[in-house]
Amino acid sequence: QVQLVESGGGLVQAGGSLRLSCTASGRTFSNYAIGWFRQAPGKEREFVAAISLSGGNTYYADSVKGRFTISRDNAKNTVYLQMNSLKPEDTAVYYCAARVGTTSRNGNDYVHWGQGTQVTVSS
Repeated sequence: QVQLVESGGGLVQAGGSLRLSCTASGRTFSNYAIGWFRQAPGKEREFVAAISLSGGNTYYADSVKGRFTISRDNAKNTVYLQMNSLKPEDTAVYYCAARVGTTSRNGNDYVHWGQGTQVTVSS
């Protein structure tokens, strides 16, 4: 079992930046691929980014490619999501999720989820 806690959300103006953190406790963090997902009010949950066990492979949704960067520090049991050039359409609750083994863009493949952190981008 691994427990995940997100932090770093907040209110930012369009064009601004935020860095989200996902810190894990419990089992060996480096055994888990991590994904970031988001859900806006009235919308389906969507994939944002994912990172492999070692951090060597990263994947992004087309909507955030070139603006967001996912990274991990296994020594700190933490995955980061650096979000630049934020847009109002990025407003959502952001969740990190963990699964053993390979990454996935499908949220149903992830077993462990954090409680989420709110990101609000004003125009």
